[in-house]
Amino acid sequence: MDFLEGEVLYFDKPQQWTSFDLVNKTRYMLRRALGVKKIKVGHAGTLDPLATGVMIICTGKATKKIDSFLHQDKEYIAEIKLGATTPSFDKETEEDAVFGTEHISKELVEKTLLQFNGEIKQIPPVYSAIRIQGKHAYEFARKSQDVVMEPRTVRIDKIELLEYNMPYITIKVACSKGTYIRSLARDLGEALQSGGYLTSLQRTKIGDVSINKCITLEQFENILEQVKII
Repeated sequence: MDFLEGEVLYFDKPQQWTSFDLVNKTRYMLRRALGVKKIKVGHAGTLDPLATGVMIICTGKATKKIDSFLHQDKEYIAEIKLGATTPSFDKETEEDAVFGTEHISKELVEKTLLQFNGEIKQIPPVYSAIRIQGKHAYEFARKSQDVVMEPRTVRIDKIELLEYNMPYITIKVACSKGTYIRSLARDLGEALQSGGYLTSLQRTKIGDVSINKCITLEQFENILEQVKII
């Protein structure tokens, strides 16, 4: 493997790590292994710190391929808690409101999910990396500053209920780039005349790259040792 010339790596991002944490750790491991001061490393498609799953990292000249990965469709498995909301639409912030769920049934959830098939308008979370006036939206949110998030058109190719264990449900979503599963959780809660927020998220696919093709950092270190780079 020629990491300086360029390689495409498929990682399973650990929970609580930012996408940049994984890039920086990969760069550090490669610099140490190759005995170089600099090596170009980049990622294709940000994942929230609380999320796990497929993260494509490119090295060397392969970083030119990043844009092609960014535009590919994604697949996720998400756990959602119904009956409550949070400002960030996930567990990063505390619950700020609770709602009744007595009227919600498995059949109602399955029926409501169908409303999200196809092209939909979605308002991204204010706790996101979207840039507004030169800053990330989350910078405004964490300072309790008001910011208007513009709706965007995204596409849901398939959405299905995997588990129903109230107040928690688990869904699988195949979607276009730019889709926020946190916003989907919030919108689903509203469509059910209740609340909803994301409690866990795994990205299981980017294009043809599925989670079973991904490696952990520990496995990556073993690979470096096996090819006698370290």
